[in-house]
Amino acid sequence: MKKKIFYWSPCLNPVGTVKSTINSAISAMKFGKDKYDVTLINAFGEWDEHSDFLKQNGIKIIDFNYKFYKYLPKKGLIQSRISYLIIYFACFMPLLKIIKRLKPDYFISHLITSLPLTIMCLFKSNTKFILRISGMPKLNFVRKNFWKFISKKIFIVTCPTLELKSKLKNMNLFEESKLNFLPDAIIDMNIFRNQSKEKIYDFKRFENKKIIFSAGRLTKQKNFSYLIDEFCSFSKTNKDFVLLILGDGEEKIILEKKIKDKNLEEKVFLIGHVKNVYKFFKKGEIFILSSLWEEVGFVMVEAALSNLFIISSNCPNGPSEFLENGKNGILFQNNKFGELEKSLKKYLNIDNKKKHKYEVKKSTMKYSRFRHFTELEKIFK
Repeated sequence: MKKKIFYWSPCLNPVGTVKSTINSAISAMKFGKDKYDVTLINAFGEWDEHSDFLKQNGIKIIDFNYKFYKYLPKKGLIQSRISYLIIYFACFMPLLKIIKRLKPDYFISHLITSLPLTIMCLFKSNTKFILRISGMPKLNFVRKNFWKFISKKIFIVTCPTLELKSKLKNMNLFEESKLNFLPDAIIDMNIFRNQSKEKIYDFKRFENKKIIFSAGRLTKQKNFSYLIDEFCSFSKTNKDFVLLILGDGEEKIILEKKIKDKNLEEKVFLIGHVKNVYKFFKKGEIFILSSLWEEVGFVMVEAALSNLFIISSNCPNGPSEFLENGKNGILFQNNKFGELEKSLKKYLNIDNKKKHKYEVKKSTMKYSRFRHFTELEKIFK
């Protein structure tokens, strides 16, 4: 009889967790179809956009029939916390009924984990609850003590980086045996090969330029303002480079103003959100991750697979680990004036750039869907 795996990941924004959840569910279904039935819970309409794609890949959808996703506030600390409370109380009883009636063998919680963990704590169940931590958690007094209180009932805690696993171990919140390293499922080689073949139209203005890419939501975390400042200094003596930033977000107007104020309209370009990063990356030379914090960074792995040279901040928790402390790319001191500019100049003087690209490209394979599934199955066993 097949084991039942349920995914709980109520995403408010189209962040990396969306892709992480989808790829994890698909990997379990694709490589474990004879062993597992995979279901994703659509709590308030957050997965409506992806439901057809998920069903095509054999993923079942449990729909709570709440369709208030588009009405929930998503920006700002206070507004997002209000949304979390609405989701918590609206979904409590539907989620409890689903767990009691369908009795999943494994329940993987990605976001708003307090809800399924509360149910686990208050009600008896044979379901094994897996806490998926995607970034360094903000441990306020309530969360820290809540996790300590329920830690014995949690089946496994997974971490996307070894650095995060080590930090959680030192905090003594969970038993060490329950902490597991589980790399995100980022890479699908079929998607990479197909999307890399797609053409970009209206790209002639960059034909004679060396392209530096960066990508992500235009938020404070991604630190694009710092990136633009550093590139501005670098470009004064390296006029054949341009910077293209893929993504959209709340800081778009701020960044547009900065580009205009620094007279960078012909050097820095905000491309906007794109569904296929691979067709862009194949045109580039360098990828820069300027984030203040990041768990590996999906676009950095995708850029490395696309044969771009990686320059990254040494922010917690994943970039240093991915680049093997600078062995397979360049790391610069996070958010420090002049450090990124120095790194770009250092790149120009590297003789064997192909070796760095080859080594970091090899590292991307541990973020494949298949590798993710093999690690996930070890956890189940």
